Amino acid sequence: MKKILLASAAVFCAQAAYSGGIERAIVSPQILFEDGRYAEFSIGTVSPDVSGTLGVSSGDVSPSYSVVNGGYKWDYGGKWDVAVVAGQYFGADVDYPAGTGYALAGSNATLSSLGLSAMAKYQLDGGMSLYGGLSSHSLEMEVQLSSGYQAQGGNTRSYGYLVGAAYERPEIALRAALTYRSSMDFEIDTTENVAPASVTDVTLPQSITLDFQTGIAADTLVFGSVHWVDWSEFDISPAGFLGVSGGPLVSYSDSTTTFNLGVGRKFSETWSGALSVSHEPSSGAPVGNLGPTDGFTSLALGGTYTSGNMKVTGGVRYVMVGDATTTINADFSDNSALAFGLKVGFSL
Repeated sequence: MKKILLASAAVFCAQAAYSGGIERAIVSPQILFEDGRYAEFSIGTVSPDVSGTLGVSSGDVSPSYSVVNGGYKWDYGGKWDVAVVAGQYFGADVDYPAGTGYALAGSNATLSSLGLSAMAKYQLDGGMSLYGGLSSHSLEMEVQLSSGYQAQGGNTRSYGYLVGAAYERPEIALRAALTYRSSMDFEIDTTENVAPASVTDVTLPQSITLDFQTGIAADTLVFGSVHWVDWSEFDISPAGFLGVSGGPLVSYSDSTTTFNLGVGRKFSETWSGALSVSHEPSSGAPVGNLGPTDGFTSLALGGTYTSGNMKVTGGVRYVMVGDATTTINADFSDNSALAFGLKVGFSL
């Protein structure tokens, strides 16, 4: 069953690179469940095709982007496991092409983050384990709107934590893990061209994730997850923009829940594969112009090659982006994204 799990991890490489809000990857405790000393590196690349209409077409407003993550794990005496992970967990890019005649033509915005987390797991009797850790994240933003408004902010870092519990039965590849991640509050030093320098308060929201897997037949595994994020906590309202527009630059009115279900199969001692489907329901509420999507449905395919102490996993994911209506009543529909993921792991 072990090699089947590797293929399911490949699916998640491509999977985490496109989800609700500004989340591009999940701070996952899964590395704590690897055997012995272990190191991994992964990269996900996403090519969205997102456009809308408001009298005229906006053109493609979502540039391609990549997400890089890595981690290292130690074990101590069979009871304790410790890991450090780092990556680009949050981010957003929107760029309305100039010259289209669209209302926001020439507007663009970026939001970037870099996170570092240290985690530990303690193995209890009866297949139970407890884990937790601390996280540190940076956050930077830059905005330029066709109205002439400009802003940039950064020089900020915040701290949070995660806690969780898991139950395992290795003989049938059963594992269920429930993880809570706290919110993180940022004070972003912000410079705007319409107001004096100020501080913008931003909260990256809390989340709860249930990961599960179990063997259902010889060399066959079912896996999945339910991931809830309280995006109603997230709001970017620089003082100058709030004074001019009377509303936030970016905000979300609802939480999101993402469902994933897949099956993995071991084909040989060196090869295994996995297939999964994911769905994030649309809220139906108007969305911001700097994030003109609402939910998604996707299909992902992954494969793993194992040689000695090295395992290479790869995944591809096709995303049908949910239709959305923005706050200026633009219609964004029939959009999609293609994501690729690659992970290399070493048992040391």
